[in-house]
Amino acid sequence: MKKPFFYALGAVLYIVVIVFIINTITSVLPGKTILIPMVMLGLFVLSVAVMGFLFIFEPLQLYMDNRKQEAVVFFAKIVGIFACFVAIFLILLFVL
Repeated sequence: MKKPFFYALGAVLYIVVIVFIINTITSVLPGKTILIPMVMLGLFVLSVAVMGFLFIFEPLQLYMDNRKQEAVVFFAKIVGIFACFVAIFLILLFVL
């Protein structure tokens, strides 16, 4: 159970760091430039790659090793734990 937790936690930490960086940069940068959409699109592609690795890599390896049931359960655990983190963020949003 520890590995899915750490993969989901890695995804959460990635999101927190990215949001912190974006929040810091946007408060420092003056005005809008053409670079902002480029950076955001690049960040989106980077995020898809990172999340794809965190969510798919090990379940895909299990699936390719013909351990299909274990792969599905592992993926479901990662997504479920990540959903719990999102729910915690949502609760904090309304409480704080």
